[in-house]
Parts: sequence; C-alpha cells; structure tokens
Amino acid sequence: MFWPMLAIALGFCGLTVLAVLAARVFAETRRLAREVAEASRRITRAAEDLERAAAPLAAQSAQTLRTD
Repeated sequence: MFWPMLAIALGFCGLTVLAVLAARVFAETRRLAREVAEASRRITRAAEDLERAAAPLAAQSAQTLRTD
C-alpha cells in the first residue's frame, strides 16, 4: 500500500510543479507582450518624427533640383 500512495503523492507534486511553471510562463508572456507593444509605439513615434524632419529637407532638395 505504500508504493501506490507514494506514486500518487509524487504525481501530485509533479503536477503542482508544472502548474507553478505554467503560471510563471504566462506571467512572463504577458510582460513580454507589454514590452513589445511599448516598443512598437516608440518605433511608430520615431518614424513619424523622422517623416516630419525629412519633409523640409525633401522640399529643399526638390527646389534645388528644379533650379539647376
């Protein structure tokens, strides 16, 4: 009777460890998703800033090419 009880107890402990690890993976995945979303927002903002900064330069170079 000892061995079946030991097997059940070890099985329960194994499932508990797997559940804890799954919860940690879930939490880290959510954290990573938040960081990816924030990085995406930053990249979009930087691209918009670059477009605004490049517009006057493009207009100036177009005007220079027309006058030549």
